[in-house]
Amino acid sequence: MQSDGPPVHFLNVEYFFRLLYDFLHSGGGTGSAGFSVHGFLAFLSGIWLAFTVLAYLFTLVAIGVLVYSTIRYYQVRKEEEPKYATRTFEEEDTRVDHSRWAYIMQLIESGQESDWRQAIIESDIMLDEVLDQLGYQGESVGEKLRAVNPAHFRTLNNAWEAHKVRNEIAHQGSSYQLTERLAHRTIANYEAVFREHGEI
Repeated sequence: MQSDGPPVHFLNVEYFFRLLYDFLHSGGGTGSAGFSVHGFLAFLSGIWLAFTVLAYLFTLVAIGVLVYSTIRYYQVRKEEEPKYATRTFEEEDTRVDHSRWAYIMQLIESGQESDWRQAIIESDIMLDEVLDQLGYQGESVGEKLRAVNPAHFRTLNNAWEAHKVRNEIAHQGSSYQLTERLAHRTIANYEAVFREHGEI
């Protein structure tokens, strides 16, 4: 059956959008059973609001975890830094001096006078090295001590007293009577010097 009107040779876009406009503004249909576009859009809006709230909460939790992890990371790094740090030559020298001082303390705690003598001699060798590091010149410890400025060497008297005992031991040998009390006092004088200058 043929149509009475002329054939349609074009698509009426304006008519199509007019129908869509009427559909949206009329609620998509009539009656209570009709599809409600406004209701559907309200439903989508509710879902979007819930999603937005959850996204914000997730973002806040993620930021909190990130901040906590960063703080803990730097705390752990700081705690482990001394363990894995590369030693400088100065630090290595200090570590060696500590081991030497431990050996000297082992000697002075011995019950043998020969060990006390050895402890004092070893301590004087350390004193000589300390004076060299501080830049004092001389052929012997005595000469270097005479070059010391007392204002920059608070334990100068301790160094002199300890060095004099060492000289007595070196010059008199076994004939010099070294008591345990004098030996400990001499080592204490050396210790005061080394502590002042950061050697132990």
